[in-house]
Amino acid sequence: MSQSPQVIFVDDEQHICAANRQTLELAGLTAQVFDRAERALPLLSRDWPGVLITDIRLPGIDGLELLAQAQAIDPDLPVILITGHGDISTAVNAMRAGAYDFIEKPYPAERLLDTVQRALDKRALVMENRNLRVELMANTALGPRIIGHSPAMRRLRATISQIADTGADVLILGETGTGKELVARSLHEHSNRRDRNFVPVNCGAVPESMIESELFGHEAGAFTGAKARRIGKFEHAHEGTLFLDEIESMPAPAQVQLLRVLQERTIERLGSNQLIPLDFRVVAATKIDLREAATAGDFREDLYYRLNVLTLHIPPLRERREDIPLLFHHFLLVAQDRFQRDAPFPEQDQISRLLGHDWPGNVRELRNLTERYVLIGEQYDWSLETLFAGDPDSGLPQTLPTQVECFERSLIVQALAANKGSIKDTMTTLGIPRKTLYDKMQKHGLDKDDYKD
Repeated sequence: MSQSPQVIFVDDEQHICAANRQTLELAGLTAQVFDRAERALPLLSRDWPGVLITDIRLPGIDGLELLAQAQAIDPDLPVILITGHGDISTAVNAMRAGAYDFIEKPYPAERLLDTVQRALDKRALVMENRNLRVELMANTALGPRIIGHSPAMRRLRATISQIADTGADVLILGETGTGKELVARSLHEHSNRRDRNFVPVNCGAVPESMIESELFGHEAGAFTGAKARRIGKFEHAHEGTLFLDEIESMPAPAQVQLLRVLQERTIERLGSNQLIPLDFRVVAATKIDLREAATAGDFREDLYYRLNVLTLHIPPLRERREDIPLLFHHFLLVAQDRFQRDAPFPEQDQISRLLGHDWPGNVRELRNLTERYVLIGEQYDWSLETLFAGDPDSGLPQTLPTQVECFERSLIVQALAANKGSIKDTMTTLGIPRKTLYDKMQKHGLDKDDYKD
């Protein structure tokens, strides 16, 4: 659960604690002051969202030992050291050991607040990064991960769970790059067929002259070059799942044969007269409206109705922009592991550029961009020309209000997700009144119940 930013201030001089507490609270921060490090340590944890400020010279545990113990609790916890003139070299060495910054006495309030705000921003980025990791790890159910906390993706996951064990044939509709095969694999892995074969067939990639042999198999001598029996995809998918991608590309003669197989659940290998009964589930995928294709005569109408028992719609990425940071982070982790390279999570202004793009290549395009980012590292050029193949108009919405609304909606969605739909905690995270939050949620079509997990 998200918490409001906090500051712990440790100094054994009471008047310094009182003055700095007032400075921090006047700036809208929650401040706790202690005269000894031993009293502050129990409040520190990996989930604490704040910043620790400590004088170096303290009775008992001094500031440097407090820094060491804080780093043992969480190496990413920002620790700011307060130093006297004679402690500057010590503070510099401490920064090399992991301290965030140091402030030399005496210091103006503006210097303290500027350092604290930068440290809080860093802490917020670390905590957001961790929350994304937690959400990614939460998808540990069987099967490939369908990532996203947008309402559309939540509904998609719920529908998959509901229909996975029914055995009914499924038609998946989605643009290129939205993850149709991922959804098909998820259906298979969540079903009672998970221990049997998942057999993918790209109907657009199989030559028309070979598709019958590919699907049905053949006996030895069935045609020239058939030297041995071959098991086809239907038979290989027995008791499992057959995934027919780009079903709209299947030749008309093969459509006729597919319809018969779907109706009778039997096949004949080429060169054989023996019917082979089979038990398989068909999951077909298409990027076009098959009803329109059937009306235009480009697809068999009876096959369309036979496939269209259950239909799953995968929204394009531009319709679920709030999922972009989570997806980017997922692909970042995968690419870092694949290429054995580290890359920081992007800053917010860089994420806002991702949110503004229309993503014609959908999730696949985002994944490719993330891999380029990991390969190039921190020197990655975030200009629109580099990000989006030289189309400067495609990187951001056409108007500033559109960009602002897109960014605002994304921040609210992320806060709702992090706080599991809690309005009170979301208000605190965003720093806005309840009525303002409700008004903005209504404007963006958001419902807190969609984020209660």
